[in-house]
Amino acid sequence: MVNVMKGTIVECDPAMKQFLLFLDETNALGRKFVIQDLDDTHLFVAADVVQILHDKVGELMELNSFPITHK
Repeated sequence: MVNVMKGTIVECDPAMKQFLLFLDETNALGRKFVIQDLDDTHLFVAADVVQILHDKVGELMELNSFPITHK
């Protein structure tokens, strides 16, 4: 029997991949979304969560950036 799932391949660095796997393991999006862990820099994820992941990564980047102030 064939099992077909619609998904998207995500390419990222190993640190970002660990963040995405953490989100998947903790059900941060309300469900599991990683279909297959392909290699060190690629994940196959559910197609309907790509935009949500993009937003979550944007939030992470906002937390890790510091504003430049002029004196």
